Amino acid sequence: MTTTTLSIRKYVPERWLDAIFPKNAPSTFDSLFDYIDNEFSTKKVYPPKEETFKALEYCAPEEIKVVIVGQDPYHGPNQAHGLAFSVPNGITIPPSLKNIIKEMGHDIGCGTPSSGNLESWAKQGVLLLNSSLTVVESKPGSHAKSGWQDLTDTLIQYISAQQKNVVFILWGSHAISKSTLIEDHKHLILTAPHPSPLSAYKGFFGCAHFSKTNAYLVDSGKSPIDWCLESPNLFSNV
Repeated sequence: MTTTTLSIRKYVPERWLDAIFPKNAPSTFDSLFDYIDNEFSTKKVYPPKEETFKALEYCAPEEIKVVIVGQDPYHGPNQAHGLAFSVPNGITIPPSLKNIIKEMGHDIGCGTPSSGNLESWAKQGVLLLNSSLTVVESKPGSHAKSGWQDLTDTLIQYISAQQKNVVFILWGSHAISKSTLIEDHKHLILTAPHPSPLSAYKGFFGCAHFSKTNAYLVDSGKSPIDWCLESPNLFSNV
C-alpha cells in the first residue's frame, strides 16, 4: 500500500489525537475523512495527502506559542505544503506572503528572504493553521463546506482551553470570526485586515503583530519567536 492510499485519518500526529478524537466522540470526523479520501482518489487535491496535517507535526499542543489562522491552502501546483501562508523552497512567494514579509521588515527589521518557507516558524511553536486543510486544484474554497472548519475550530478551542498565554493572530474577516472560539482573558488576540494586496493597505501594514507577539511572549515568561526567515533580526531583543 502506498502512502497516498492510506486514509487521511492515518496522518493525524499521535500527540494531537486527543484534540481531534476525544474519547467520548471518536467518530466525530469520520464523514469528513471519507469525503476527503474520495476527493484525493478522484481529483487533484492540495497539499499532498501526507502533508495535510503538517502544521500539527512540529509541536505538541502544549508547545504552541502562536496560532496564525489562514483560510485555504494554495490551489496551484507545488505551492501548498500544509502550513498556512507558506510555500516550499524554490516556489515563487505569493502576494499575501510578500506583504507579510514586508510588514516584518517594517516592524522588526527582517530582511527580504529568497524563500517563503515558514517551517522555521513552525519549529518554534507557531501553528500555521488553515481553516480548510485541503483544496481542489484551481478551485479556491472547494473544501470550505466539507467539514474541515469544524475540525480546525475544534483545534482552536482545544488550544484555547488547554493552554495559557498563546497569541492568536487573525488576519481578515474570516480569521477574525474565529475570535469567538478563544478565551480572550487567558490569551492575546491580534486582529488586522488580510495581507492580500486587496486589503493590506487598510490596516495590515503597520499592525506590528510580530513585535507585539514577542513582547507578550516575553512578558509571559516564554522565549520570543525569531520571525526573520534568512536575514538577521535587527531587533531580536524585542
